[in-house]
Amino acid sequence: MPNHRVVSDILAQYKNGEIALEEAAEAIDGLRMEQIGDIACMDLGRTIRCGMPEVVLAEGKDPAHLAEIAVRHADSAGRCVITRISPEQVEGVKKLAGQKGIATDYRQVGRIMILGNGPGPKPTGGIVAIITAGTSDIRVAEEAKVIAEEMGCVVKTAYDVGAAGIHRLFPALKPLLSAHAFIVCAGREGTLPSVVAGLVDKPVIGVPVSVGYGYMGEGRAALASMLQSCSVISVVNIDAGFTAGAFAARIANLGAQP
Repeated sequence: MPNHRVVSDILAQYKNGEIALEEAAEAIDGLRMEQIGDIACMDLGRTIRCGMPEVVLAEGKDPAHLAEIAVRHADSAGRCVITRISPEQVEGVKKLAGQKGIATDYRQVGRIMILGNGPGPKPTGGIVAIITAGTSDIRVAEEAKVIAEEMGCVVKTAYDVGAAGIHRLFPALKPLLSAHAFIVCAGREGTLPSVVAGLVDKPVIGVPVSVGYGYMGEGRAALASMLQSCSVISVVNIDAGFTAGAFAARIANLGAQP
């Protein structure tokens, strides 16, 4: 790791007896970076600093570059999550990870791959509930699910319970009421997050999904509807399952603290 003024400050604090050895080691580990040629600068301390895994967006990346980035990160930090991965990229990552003895877990529906070189996430006690309006929203929900699980949460789901058949929602909610946070994914007119927020006493995160016809389709109407909700909700960007999963997990992990 290159010299860094903050690292020097941490070492000085330890030398002066201001912080314990374990605290200094953790602080330095949270600043770790690793350069991969001229294509990437990996952040190896994100989990320690932010409580969330390193997540690599596969879209737009050369398959060989993606494989090298993900495998190097899993090898160095123990774990790496790849989102929006294509079948072509999956094969490249699997091949290189296999050569390094790193396990891979590909979740086809959510287009996510998890690389592991050690123990899995430590359970936090946090519980996240994920609800979708329709089956077309499940791909985004599954992305959110994996991220929340990687942050130590238990995830409970209820899929295809949208406003077009609202009677499906009420029995589906019962097993989810112990959750610390709710993620609600919906396309078309994006009604469901507002409905759920009017029924539960926990934070609700609305995720507009790029499903819909013609004018204001592709999630734009859903986004506008959620932003104008008369219920109290937070809203992430269109198809932003990663953001919703990470945000909900942070809420849930705080809620699970004694």
